[in-house]
Amino acid sequence: MPNYETVIIFSPLLAEDDVKREIAKFTKTVTDAGSTIVEERTWGLRQLAFPIQGKSNGIYYIMEFAGPTTVISKLELEYKRNENILRFLTVKLDKYGMDYNDRRRKGLVGKKKETKDEKELNNVPA
Repeated sequence: MPNYETVIIFSPLLAEDDVKREIAKFTKTVTDAGSTIVEERTWGLRQLAFPIQGKSNGIYYIMEFAGPTTVISKLELEYKRNENILRFLTVKLDKYGMDYNDRRRKGLVGKKKETKDEKELNNVPA
């Protein structure tokens, strides 16, 4: 089954409980369609690059899941019907995207690799 990643930007006017309720509804839609959720991340309140519906902030949520292609149409229909969603985007992950997400989950992305000389300098007692 292919892997997908969906990003949702919720209205900043929602309370934390409301956001959790909305997220639970979408994860239920995904799992009921026979998909498995690989990872969920809530980025929280972030500034938008440009105003959307008069709002300059939004609550970001990202979900990675593996499942049949039929789940996408159901999920995006739910997104379009929801007034609390400012924007959403669902993409199919290729092998490079899946590899990147695996490495990020393991903590290998974003860390600078130390050379042998740097390791020796860092391990020398002062």
